Amino acid sequence: MQYSQNELMISAAARELKGARVAFVGVGLPNIVCNLAQRLHAPNLELVYEAGVFGARPARLPLSIGDPTIVTGAASVMGMSDLFQYYLQRGLIDVGFLGAAQIDKFGNINTTVIGDYAKPKVRLPGSGGAAEIAVLCGKILVITRLSKRAFPERVDFITSPGFLDGGDAREKLHVRGRGPEAVITDLGILRFADDTHEMMVTSLHPNVTREKVQENIGWQVRFAENVEMTEAPSEQELRLIREELDPQGLYSR
Repeated sequence: MQYSQNELMISAAARELKGARVAFVGVGLPNIVCNLAQRLHAPNLELVYEAGVFGARPARLPLSIGDPTIVTGAASVMGMSDLFQYYLQRGLIDVGFLGAAQIDKFGNINTTVIGDYAKPKVRLPGSGGAAEIAVLCGKILVITRLSKRAFPERVDFITSPGFLDGGDAREKLHVRGRGPEAVITDLGILRFADDTHEMMVTSLHPNVTREKVQENIGWQVRFAENVEMTEAPSEQELRLIREELDPQGLYSR
């Protein structure tokens, strides 16, 4: 079947949640990814939304973390501070799924400003709960489109820490969570080296070349010894995306 690059990115990201038990869901692309995973790859996945909902099973794709549909079938609804204290800070959430305006080669995320902090070119929405999610979840998954603007060698501002300066920098701070595990893009999937914690390409999407990836990233990126080809979306994944989750194509086209 024919599919868009966004549909491929969404389906590949949803597969990363196989076996996950509890996921903290960000807005935008992470939202559709986690809802697809819950319907297909991880039926027991508990979705947690920052607004104060644990164990959500939305009847439709939520438009935002404040959309009333996130309460549908939820195990618990509470204040935002209670959600962070009782679940996130206690270490009960194993996956945080985030987006990024910028992400650098060590997985640090910027959603605060583009340019100098005092005189930014663009002021972004800020952290929300992303900084706490990046620090306290068992692992972090990121989904964003690959471009030099979004993938600089160093972010302009660290909103949500990844591996900081690489190596054991995160470990030295005794951060609870393991940090970013994968970055799923519209051109391929990138993971992090065990020693340096530098991002490297481990999977290329069909018909995407190494040269194409390098053209769209802000540093000399590493490629894994055995780079795989990303599995194309299945007919069932495409049906769920197109008919149930995103019939208007707001995220998938």
